[in-house]
Amino acid sequence: MKKILKTLPGIGISVLIAVVATLIEKILPIHVIGASVIALFIGIIINNFLKQDNVFTQGIKFTSKKILKFAIIILGLSLNINNILYAGKLSLIVMIFTLLTCFGGGYFIGKALKLNWKLSNLISAGTGICGGSAIAAIAPTIEADDTDVAIAMSATFLFDMAMIVLFPLLGRAVGMSDEAFGIWAGTAVNDTSSVVATGYAFSEAAGDFATMVKLTRTLSIIPTVLIFALIQLNLKKKEAKLNETTDSFIKLKFSFTKIFPWFIIGFVVMSIITTILEPRLTTSANFSYSDFVKITKIISKFLMVSALAAIGLNTSFSKMKKSGLRPMIHGFVISALVVIVALVVEICLGLVEQNDFF
Repeated sequence: MKKILKTLPGIGISVLIAVVATLIEKILPIHVIGASVIALFIGIIINNFLKQDNVFTQGIKFTSKKILKFAIIILGLSLNINNILYAGKLSLIVMIFTLLTCFGGGYFIGKALKLNWKLSNLISAGTGICGGSAIAAIAPTIEADDTDVAIAMSATFLFDMAMIVLFPLLGRAVGMSDEAFGIWAGTAVNDTSSVVATGYAFSEAAGDFATMVKLTRTLSIIPTVLIFALIQLNLKKKEAKLNETTDSFIKLKFSFTKIFPWFIIGFVVMSIITTILEPRLTTSANFSYSDFVKITKIISKFLMVSALAAIGLNTSFSKMKKSGLRPMIHGFVISALVVIVALVVEICLGLVEQNDFF
């Protein structure tokens, strides 16, 4: 009970910021920036006035992690599983190219900038898969230092904030469709929360599609972590042989249950329930399924805005400055390459008309 009470202040301030951000979005004459982005920046500004380990800390962490995942699970109720499979099919080729760009290009960029391989790959994983979640999943597998983890998260999140603002503006400038923008945002923007913010800043349909694409992309955490586990195991074996140790087994800090994104299962289950029940409930005169979908989507979106407010409350510009310039350059170059590659692949696949750009 005490743990629950300790989370209430942080949840409360996140929800309050979400309410303010939603009201600001409604009064804006032009829909250029969404409530998610507004909440994020309000949170960052307020963070400058908060002390570490304050009364809001536990609730902010709970909101930024648990509530965001819960919001995505609820979103599944408003999305048909057939649409999710369609989004995954369209975005698969784009994702393959962006992942190759991140880890292939990231390797050479890291070498050029003289970054250690762990930090370089953490930045690449954060950019190519899903920001902080991928970094957090891979870090214990390769036994990365806490400093490397903090720097990698700062490098990826810094450019996520820029993408949240710039992507919708660029998408509208070139006349992208909701579907095309959803694929672009879902494959090129890093963190799940940033994808959500970017997608819904463009349109509701683009937000739905970007979220589906992003969730499909998040699944690549599993094979990526397995690959890095094998790399780390091989390095450990070489080190053991070099040191002439007799240990025949090297235990890695690797747990499948910890790295698997379980909230995606919840999202898919909710979507399957909707797929099964929608045609049956729609024919009922006493029940409006479309109203139910609207209610669940409103709740889901507001919870996402609250989660982004919490992420802002947990983000410090002063700490990001201390991370140095080289990791930032790495993050910028990789992010830029992913944005360009994703766009070029979409054009080549005919998902975006070339006339929109020339």
